[in-house]
Amino acid sequence: MTDGPTLTRRRALALGGGTLGALALGSSTVLGQRDDGRDGNRTYRVTVANLTRGQPFTPPAVAAHRSSVEVFAVGNEANRPTRQLAENGNLDPLVDLIDDTNAIRGAAVGESPLVPESDPGDTGLPYYAELELSADASAEYLTFVSMLVATNDGIVGLDTVPLPARVNESRTYYANGYDVGTEENTELFEDLVPPAKTLIIGGEPEGTTRSDSDISEDGVIRPHPGIDGVGNLPPSVYDWREPAGYLQVERVES
Repeated sequence: MTDGPTLTRRRALALGGGTLGALALGSSTVLGQRDDGRDGNRTYRVTVANLTRGQPFTPPAVAAHRSSVEVFAVGNEANRPTRQLAENGNLDPLVDLIDDTNAIRGAAVGESPLVPESDPGDTGLPYYAELELSADASAEYLTFVSMLVATNDGIVGLDTVPLPARVNESRTYYANGYDVGTEENTELFEDLVPPAKTLIIGGEPEGTTRSDSDISEDGVIRPHPGIDGVGNLPPSVYDWREPAGYLQVERVES
């Protein structure tokens, strides 16, 4: 495996708008690349776009893997990497999972959060990113995951979809939102990561990057119910219609 740059904890969810605005459009961190030595590596370009009107995504993570890998699945209990991403925007456990799992043959993480195309918070951040990753021919599937930032424990993702097999072949996918089931959906800024406010309506950051046991739930992944307006999040601003995300995956010349 090639060692990529270390991903700092919650780096891309830094509270300062200047830090967020300085992150680059379209760049990505290559987390790992494995080659079985038989057929050489295949290279894929993955375009991820935010289709919501008021839900920022954390920097998107994509992985090329064998069929034995399951990062998340509806109806199952969320693993630690998925819980940490969904509750706190913490990508580190997911990076560790990629590094430690031989069946994940290649992966990449975007350098920037993705905001809605209208950029309601005037952040200057992009609504889409292009990521590139390489993996050997044993990786036939792709998984994508990102936090829905303005939720208690929501993610947007795709679980184990086929990669294109031929050079210049592309596949289009749409990704829905999921509730990881680890926290009650209080929709209160004090229970959300601070960028939930600043990326959409601006102002001083509020929130936390720690899990709260007082509002914990069963941890079973389910379709996300959306924003109900029970706390600080107006549905007219923060709610979304499915699909929440768009992916185009293309196999390109290595």
